[in-house]
Amino acid sequence: MTYPVKVLGFGDNVVDKYEHLKIMYPGGNAVNFAVYAKRFGAERSAYMGIFGSDREAEHVIGSLEAEQIELIKCVQVIGENGCSKNTVIDGDRVFLESNEGGVRGDMRYALNRFDLEYICQFDVVHTGNYCFTERELPKIKATGVPISFDFSDDSENAYIETVAPSVTYAFLSCNDLEASEIRKKLEWIHSLGPSFVCASRGAEGCMAFDGRRYYVQSAMPVEKMADTMGAGDSLLTAFLVGYLTAKKDGQTDEQAIPKALQEAAVFASRVCGIDGAWGYGVHYDD
Repeated sequence: MTYPVKVLGFGDNVVDKYEHLKIMYPGGNAVNFAVYAKRFGAERSAYMGIFGSDREAEHVIGSLEAEQIELIKCVQVIGENGCSKNTVIDGDRVFLESNEGGVRGDMRYALNRFDLEYICQFDVVHTGNYCFTERELPKIKATGVPISFDFSDDSENAYIETVAPSVTYAFLSCNDLEASEIRKKLEWIHSLGPSFVCASRGAEGCMAFDGRRYYVQSAMPVEKMADTMGAGDSLLTAFLVGYLTAKKDGQTDEQAIPKALQEAAVFASRVCGIDGAWGYGVHYDD
């Protein structure tokens, strides 16, 4: 199925190195968003960010090209690409260390007028708290293009207060919080500006809030668990593609949100059956 939605991932790209297997996979929140959107059926899917010049960078670039992701606004500079080292314990991803984005941590993607003209071609821009894009968000907001932002599970309240006013769709992970605590956090983030806030809860599914009502979606069964890398990214991606399509069709939030969350939960369950975030693993030796 093709969805009449055009999406742009802006920010991080990394290789996720599985130390126990000596296999590296392409990843990064913004990259995953672009790939999952394409696989889910988005009409157009692009990634915009900074690559290094090493074998890790070439692996991510080659993998994105194989997925037919639009890369025309990417930048490649001399230096080390973003890289994280991970392992998997009982099916769950466990981060060991990272190089803090490599060259991407040493420089920023500063949007100019031509970049903003490009961004205006899309229905939504997705980025997150590991993307180093915070100072560019007001520029994007001024264009009128909605911003989706992943606060993950480790954003401090002060950081959220700074970023959330520029965000339209906010996502975060709340695996360790009780339902009552999650509701309070969703309400608080919503009060800062986002029109929709969603908290993923691991095996418990997710809970969302649109300012009027709460939506609870259970996690779907995973036929064959590989690992949870990309589960949250795939959930938010599929939700946005489905939701934006429904809104274009004139559906209300009460109609669009439950269906989009259910379809997203199904898609995320399938992603949990893929090694790495979305495949393309290659062996490496350090």
